[in-house]
Amino acid sequence: MSYAPIPFESLLNHRVSIPDKSSLQKKKTHARRTGRRRQIFEGNGTVAQSSRRYPLVVHSHLQWDWVWQRPQQFISRLSQKHRTLFVETLPPDPGLAAPLARFRTPPELPNLILLTLQFPSWRWQDGAYIDQERRRLVRDFLGGPGAGQFESPVQWFYDPMAVSAFAGHLNEVLTVYDCMDELSKFRGAPPEILDRERDLLVQADVVFTGGRRLFEAKSQFHGNCHFFGCGVDESHFGQARSRETVIPSELAAVGKPILGYFGVVDERLDYDLLGQLADANPDWSVVMIGPVMKVDPQSLPQRSNLLWLGQRPYAELPAFVKAFDLCLMPFALNEATEFINPTKALEYMATGRPIVSTAVPDVVRNFGSVVRIARSPEDFVRDCRAAVANPDQKGIQRGLEMVKENSWDVIVARMESHIEDALRRKGVRV
Repeated sequence: MSYAPIPFESLLNHRVSIPDKSSLQKKKTHARRTGRRRQIFEGNGTVAQSSRRYPLVVHSHLQWDWVWQRPQQFISRLSQKHRTLFVETLPPDPGLAAPLARFRTPPELPNLILLTLQFPSWRWQDGAYIDQERRRLVRDFLGGPGAGQFESPVQWFYDPMAVSAFAGHLNEVLTVYDCMDELSKFRGAPPEILDRERDLLVQADVVFTGGRRLFEAKSQFHGNCHFFGCGVDESHFGQARSRETVIPSELAAVGKPILGYFGVVDERLDYDLLGQLADANPDWSVVMIGPVMKVDPQSLPQRSNLLWLGQRPYAELPAFVKAFDLCLMPFALNEATEFINPTKALEYMATGRPIVSTAVPDVVRNFGSVVRIARSPEDFVRDCRAAVANPDQKGIQRGLEMVKENSWDVIVARMESHIEDALRRKGVRV
């Protein structure tokens, strides 16, 4: 049994910074002196003095250097105030004989430490072992390189499968569950995730949800549950509207108009719809940007005007979108999309492009005044034709206004106020 709610096979090329030999030797010496011979920490991060207020220990099913979305947006901002440890896990490695931990600090976020765990493939299905070793690795880090930095933390969970390993084990003063998706509905989710999420909902002091349908589902089981949907970095994605932004060369020569998507390419997309869209007009180009996960790359529809560009850095996305004439949300309507509230909706709006989406419930409810909603494949093609020929300028303007009201900074501040209220109720000074 893998503890991870989402398979990681597509992330095997994940890059982690490896320290130089002198740095590693220092860590080995430290491990010997402290008696921690079962685990050697590799790290190039600095362990700075604790920041003011409570520290955070975050458990995420998504890796930091992957597609930049809700966990990265929230935690990068929270780490500006709070010393933060972000615990992530790489795919199992058949070459490992024992668990391995690495840590590093992103240069642009000096108050954040990324602790990356990895396990041998031959033990990956042993859930009890993985829970035990996850806890040991984190505790060893907290007692070694991170000593004194994360005492009495707020534990913040994105990964319900981590609850058994960590809830109640790190002397935490508060437990937060930020539920960004109904992970049990995703392909490859372990059956244990339902029981572990129920346990997390019992132990959590505060619950946040990324979608309104998620709020309706989780608030039945928790009395301190709050809906905080997607935010947006207006200044970042607004670069797509700037004259100074240069369109990448790989799109400069692509046939126009360009109908584009960025995000994860997985079981949530409607691939038959994408094939129909490409077939509907051989003169337009359908451009798909993002890593392929949990679907066979060989099964993706192939057309001369349907381009699969793979993952691109978050920093480069506005330049790619500047080439788009229309932004797409071609989601399938299935279990995996029933509860999603796509982060990209507001990001698309910030670029000033028209948007066409399938009828995902939270998109209809939250963004129906801005996004064209298609109820069938034929409607989707028809709406794309109309949006390209005659962009809804009033809708685009409504989108830009919605962007100003939903910055990540504003959302984080509101979330912090709920955390502080919960701490006060427990008698913890803030």
